[in-house]
Amino acid sequence: MSMKWAFWIATILIAYTYAGYAAWLRLRALWASRTVRRRACQPSLSIVMVVRNEEEILPGKLSNLLELDYPAERCEIIVVSDGSTDGTEGILGGHRPNPRLKFKINPVAQGKAAGLNDAVEMARGEVIVFTDARQKIEAGAVRLLAENFADPEVGCASGELMLGDVSGEETMGPGLYWKIEKKIRQLESAAGSVVGATGALYAVRHGLLVPVPPGTILDDVYLPMHVVRQGARVVFDERARAWDRPNRGTRREFGRKVRTLTGNYQLVQLAPWLMTFQNPLWLEFISHKLLRLLVPFALAVTLGSAFFLAGPVYRLALAVQLAFYALGLLAMVPLRKGPLNRVTDAAFTFVVLNTAAVVAFANFVTGRKPVWLR
Repeated sequence: MSMKWAFWIATILIAYTYAGYAAWLRLRALWASRTVRRRACQPSLSIVMVVRNEEEILPGKLSNLLELDYPAERCEIIVVSDGSTDGTEGILGGHRPNPRLKFKINPVAQGKAAGLNDAVEMARGEVIVFTDARQKIEAGAVRLLAENFADPEVGCASGELMLGDVSGEETMGPGLYWKIEKKIRQLESAAGSVVGATGALYAVRHGLLVPVPPGTILDDVYLPMHVVRQGARVVFDERARAWDRPNRGTRREFGRKVRTLTGNYQLVQLAPWLMTFQNPLWLEFISHKLLRLLVPFALAVTLGSAFFLAGPVYRLALAVQLAFYALGLLAMVPLRKGPLNRVTDAAFTFVVLNTAAVVAFANFVTGRKPVWLR
């Protein structure tokens, strides 16, 4: 393959991944829109959560769940402690008199997937709501999420994760990236189903759940994709919101990105049918999840080939790429908030995400499995 062909194939892949796919979704939503027939609906709910060593934030999360705007008699809360060694078990034990709260203590850590299976086995609700310890759920979010299940075609409903606090959403690098991601999910939902759900807040009809294989990283993709496989829809409801503070620039946040992207490779191993026509969303799955894993390698091809190719188009491509990466480096210099700061932060986030994709590929090749991060 000539260097020119390599340059243009890589360029088209990058353009489709970040712009072409969204454009196709928008067109599809215009000609084949599918509304969700939402109405007031109060199925019995089981809110499930797996925790490990969360003594600092668990009391606040439990208060958050107990104060949700949903009939108490129709909403149970199930917490599984996965080998916690701090005060987590004592906090759960203090809620023993509350009939709404059930918990299970696993003395030895088995992983989040095993904890979720334990929680679902204990659950009695018609709909299972999944959440994590870190995020705060808005009071009416679960009630709004439940309204989606008035539509018999809906098997899973995903809420929206807001990065920031209730005073305003984060608009810098990670927040900007997440807003783009949420827009894609809205477009996917508008004409069919979303590829995955928001792990901080999503709900599934109990009868459509399948066991989560041990060690599964992305339960919030594995379970929704099995819902789609059974003929039901996975929808995105931006009204049902949970809030989280992004840890921008930290090693832990980078590790979380690597773990998520590694999970995309793992999904293909756990469920090979995702890459076949047995998957009703095979094109969406490849476009949304897998092509992003190829982007860093396509970026390397465009940069390397543009360096050696002659002609104004390739010179311009080289200059644009070098300028973009320079902006990413500039983000490490403290700047006053403003337009330049937003541009440099977005460039830096783009570089970090694609670096995480390279590390995820290395994990896949070497067989290394990132551990469950709290």
